[in-house]
Amino acid sequence: MSRLAKKPIELPQGVTCEVSEDFITVSGAKGKLQIAVDPLVSVIVADQSITLTVADPENIEMKAHWGLIASLIRNMIIGVTEGYEKKLEINGVGYKAQMKGKNLELNVGFSHSVEFKVPEDVAVSVEKNIITISGIDKQRVGQIAAEIRAVKKPEPYKGKGIKYIDEVIRRKAGKVGKAAA
Repeated sequence: MSRLAKKPIELPQGVTCEVSEDFITVSGAKGKLQIAVDPLVSVIVADQSITLTVADPENIEMKAHWGLIASLIRNMIIGVTEGYEKKLEINGVGYKAQMKGKNLELNVGFSHSVEFKVPEDVAVSVEKNIITISGIDKQRVGQIAAEIRAVKKPEPYKGKGIKYIDEVIRRKAGKVGKAAA
């Protein structure tokens, strides 16, 4: 990871980064994100680029933190400029999803519908059997997508359930009836 952290991170036009004692804040057209400052990594912002350094580049723990903070800052920059999006697909006869106010209502084979409360910082939309989760925080978008998927994971026999759009479900053969003995 530290090979990527050694290179300066370029800030695109319209993106600003501020470093305080407690937080690193990145602001852009889509919003503002912040992470806590790591005491092992020093962050220097100058001339539309961010440089990260550590006291001892050979120390394994410092190297790990160095690469982590660099990746988190890159993810924040992409988030405030482009945003992140995850798509889920609902498979199954009678399975459907719809927005009910700010909540997502899922009918996925249970005797009742499941209400999923959508947080303020994430946008969820439904079109036919595709659920789209979008937002500026990569970790938050992925977490919400995982929580929605966990309501009804795809099963291996018929593939019914909620899956990521690019996920491949390995199918199993069902029970084989007794052969004529």
